[in-house]
Amino acid sequence: MDSSGRREADEAEAKSKGSGPFALAKENNVYANFGILPEQKVKAEIRSPPFKFATTWIEFTSSPIDQFNKDPRAFPIATNGEIFPWHELRLPTVIIPLHYDLLIHPNLTSLDFVASEKIEVLVRDATQFIVLHSKDLEILNASLQSEEDVRYRKPGESLTVLSYPAHQQIALLVPEKLRADLRYSVAIDFQAKLADGFEGFYKSTYRTLGGETRTIAVTDFEPTEARMAFPCFDEPLFKANFSIKIRRESRHIALSNMPKVKTIELEGGLLEDHFETTVKMSTYLVAYIVCDFTSVSGTASSGVKVSIYASPDKWSQTHYALEASLKLLDYYENYFDIHYPLPKLDLVAIPDFASGAMENWGLVTYRETSLLFDPKTSSISDKLWVTKVIAHELAHQWFGNLVTMEWWNDIWLNEGFATYMELISLNITYPELQFDDDFSNTCFEVIKRDSLNSSHPISNQAKTAIQIKEMFDAVSYNKGACILNMLKDFLSEDTFRKGIIHYLKKFSYRNAKNDDLWHSLSNNCLESDSASGGFCYSDSKKTSNTLAFLRKNVELKEMMATWTLQKGIPLVVVKREGRSLRLQQERFLSGVSKEDPEWGTLQERYLWHIPVTYSTSSSHAIHRHILKLKTDTLDLSEKTDWVKFNVDSNGYYIVHYEGQGWDELITLLNQNHTLLRPKDRLGLIHDAFQLVSAGRLTLDKALDLTRYLQRETSIPALLKGLEYLELLYRMVERRNISDVTENLKHYLLQYFKPVIDTQSWVDKGSVWDRMLRSTVLKLACYLNHAPCIQKATELFSQWMESSGKLNIPTDVLKVVYSVGAQTTAGWNYLLEQYELSLSGAEKNKILYALSTSKHQEKLMKLIELGMEGKVIKTQDLAALLFAIARNPEGQQLAWNFVKENWTHLLKKFDLGSFPIRMIVSGTTSHFSSKDELQEVELFFESLKAQGSHLDIFQIILETISKNIKWLEKNLPTLRKWLLITT
Repeated sequence: MDSSGRREADEAEAKSKGSGPFALAKENNVYANFGILPEQKVKAEIRSPPFKFATTWIEFTSSPIDQFNKDPRAFPIATNGEIFPWHELRLPTVIIPLHYDLLIHPNLTSLDFVASEKIEVLVRDATQFIVLHSKDLEILNASLQSEEDVRYRKPGESLTVLSYPAHQQIALLVPEKLRADLRYSVAIDFQAKLADGFEGFYKSTYRTLGGETRTIAVTDFEPTEARMAFPCFDEPLFKANFSIKIRRESRHIALSNMPKVKTIELEGGLLEDHFETTVKMSTYLVAYIVCDFTSVSGTASSGVKVSIYASPDKWSQTHYALEASLKLLDYYENYFDIHYPLPKLDLVAIPDFASGAMENWGLVTYRETSLLFDPKTSSISDKLWVTKVIAHELAHQWFGNLVTMEWWNDIWLNEGFATYMELISLNITYPELQFDDDFSNTCFEVIKRDSLNSSHPISNQAKTAIQIKEMFDAVSYNKGACILNMLKDFLSEDTFRKGIIHYLKKFSYRNAKNDDLWHSLSNNCLESDSASGGFCYSDSKKTSNTLAFLRKNVELKEMMATWTLQKGIPLVVVKREGRSLRLQQERFLSGVSKEDPEWGTLQERYLWHIPVTYSTSSSHAIHRHILKLKTDTLDLSEKTDWVKFNVDSNGYYIVHYEGQGWDELITLLNQNHTLLRPKDRLGLIHDAFQLVSAGRLTLDKALDLTRYLQRETSIPALLKGLEYLELLYRMVERRNISDVTENLKHYLLQYFKPVIDTQSWVDKGSVWDRMLRSTVLKLACYLNHAPCIQKATELFSQWMESSGKLNIPTDVLKVVYSVGAQTTAGWNYLLEQYELSLSGAEKNKILYALSTSKHQEKLMKLIELGMEGKVIKTQDLAALLFAIARNPEGQQLAWNFVKENWTHLLKKFDLGSFPIRMIVSGTTSHFSSKDELQEVELFFESLKAQGSHLDIFQIILETISKNIKWLEKNLPTLRKWLLITT
């Protein structure tokens, strides 16, 4: 069925009011959505089978009300002192929502809203109460109508409302038991203040060019905040249709998921906008906005209207986003072979937004810096970021919106896929951005986290709202994307694509879990296998070993379970003995060496099915093997001088070469580095420094490997080597280890002088040329390289003299501002320009520059402005504290501020939210002394005593311990190596 037909079917189902038990044809969609196939329905009526949620079976041998009657003492107490009839965090499954009719009236003067809703529900088992979610809402009244009441327009029966805030739930008690297989209509009137933070239905403000402050109202519901805007069944499995009406003043517009169908004039000059009924979707994807924004629009090839909205003064910054959105929407419709199912797609730049963006179906919301592009102040990195975020959110319209994970433990099915689709889509739509060369960094970033014992599996248990929020991390996003990329490389791009199309089509408007994806990929492979005479791949280079592996449907599930159900990353140890390769796999642990007593325990029961690849000096071919055992042996067909595993860094594993392996590769790099692929050189640099942290490679060996970088022609590899050397510099600088700091600074400026000297101060060249320019000049000026300081000072002076009208090249804007911020006059002028700038990209660069000041009173002023939230918006406070903590003059200041103002910070950001995690991690995870570790431990213990616990606490403590060990073990080596080489 095409998308328009699908919408008509959903609306017909939502509006149908037939009495009596469902006809089978009518009920199929509802039960299939909950994992019950139509042919199972008869059994369901008779036996009331176990109900599948995520990875857990919840079996009702009797109805919830019967359980309640047996032992009411096991149930919690509601706010009015009565017993609350439900004790689980998850909602009961006896009531299924089908359709919500929402009417919302926000008042942007009094900053509150009144609302009403009617929820059409299906009763699956007889019950005397309805439990749903509600948070910080004042319920004014609630009533219930049966199908017969609705048909004969009888008034609803009033319901008793009980509230249990600890679980963010309300219970509606009904006078008579609701009968199974009947529909009812629940009406609720409610009101609340517009939220102060960034969740639920909240207020956001912006300043016009004329200095006027204006307020808008916007929603952000993922993962569990729809309940802050309207009482609802706020779990992803409870998909329904939504009909939304919004009341507003004439000076505003209203936006929602679907197009507006009509506007009604009300008394007092109010207008009421009615929107089309949505397709079936989860509550967290509902969205509505009341604002005074303007837009630019275009039409995709399929006829979908795409619009970019922003505050009126920023309208000129919306055009690139429109171009990218149209191009990417066309690409995804073709790639997925599924039309985008809505008539329109709006992308809106929100002035106050906690994360980067949110994929609400048909109404995608963004932080301004993730959507708007100003050619005068946005760098090439800013352009890449905006394009990536748009690609990510548009991919969600299929992965996440069309097919949604059953429960938040599998959020990676949404976020991992959307992150992976950034790579696939940008390679085709924007090849000039060369994103393919940057994707390895997506994996390298999460390896730092995943190599700690405090990491978690991709598919991980999450029950509470805080645990659910913490699932939105690098493991779900980055690792999810990396294992998908590895799987695509293993299966072939064509087979992988067919598999995900099969998955999306099979589970459209429904929910899925891990195993459903593996089943779709396996089934597609087997179907291709039989259709093509026994060959499962389009890539003729795949080995017979790989073919045999996938002929059994169950084995792909087995293989991927090792990547999604256990935490961590494998280390593949390679030893070459003549023409034999001895392979061994173990768990890679950063900060834990084989000599440590806990190493053996931490290795127990870890085993991966690793699709390894390798190349040799004697062949350009990519060889493949599945390493399923702890040890294995491969035979080479001919003698070789060297072997390199993990070709193009497509595999999610680290490689260590025992014996002469590393020496052979270092010699190769020094003699002719081009014999290795560019991404292989990048991977070697990464793995070498990771192995140092695990005690498997000495630091001097890793540093020796970087000695070839003067001749490196691949900029990503050059930047990776430079990144590790800069990390070393900043670590010893923060610890004030002056002799090593000075020697390393001298080495960097001397060794990379040819690279530094060839950089121009203009915006030209490829994406990577421009990123190299920004990175190298920023480091050179940070190291007080005289020519760099002189040029940046000159440009900054000219910019000040022009009253900020001079257009400084965007690639060097951050460098110029940072140098300018070192004088009092420059710092003050930058702060003035920060207030005046309409470009979020420029404001980010200015704020970073201001955070590099050596004067603590200036840094404290920035923090105060961030807490106040007017000049520096609260949304930028986390990034500001992170930047100040990276400044040697500000690290203690930022940390002390967090300790002393924790309670105030929790009033601005929810515990478990990304900003809070960024604040606590950003101000502590770079520490590297035992005193600092003890201080952080005491602080975390005090928070736990207050009931504030986050999983990230353990990650931070483990990271600091790792830093301490690293310095103790490697500082003497670094000191000696620098003396020899400089």
